[in-house]
Amino acid sequence: MQEIFARASHRSFADRPVEREKIEQLLRAAMAAPTAVNQRPWEFYVVENKEILEKMAEASQYAWPVGKASVAIVVCYRTEGNHAPEMLEVDCALATENIWLELTHLGLGGVMLGIAPLEERMKVVAEALALPDNLRPFTVIPFGYPKKEKERPDRYEPDRVHWLS
Repeated sequence: MQEIFARASHRSFADRPVEREKIEQLLRAAMAAPTAVNQRPWEFYVVENKEILEKMAEASQYAWPVGKASVAIVVCYRTEGNHAPEMLEVDCALATENIWLELTHLGLGGVMLGIAPLEERMKVVAEALALPDNLRPFTVIPFGYPKKEKERPDRYEPDRVHWLS
């Protein structure tokens, strides 16, 4: 799967809308991720509203790409009705990784902005989206057609692998 090795972070996007079919494909990829005891705790917000994107860009000094994007997916998790609540963020991380790989596959690019577990960032995003009390934001992924392509170096480091035969 070449997308694993080709994936790169993109923070600048071409002035070209992302087709709704591609956005739906990203969401399908996210929901194909495994979860602890199949709890599937996620909810996804697709944000195209410029005012909301700009509000979320205030979540941290690193969140500025959200304000420059025409669309973002916010991965959230439900805080109730879960069988393995200690795995909520892991479940959302797996869904996020699937979005990443599908972005690359579809010729799109984006950047994952760390929101959880930092309460001040989570508060900004939750308020911007007017989330109900039972939802918590995990990450924001602004995306689109990249302004430029990026080469990704081989990151394999054999000295970090420990063989126990």
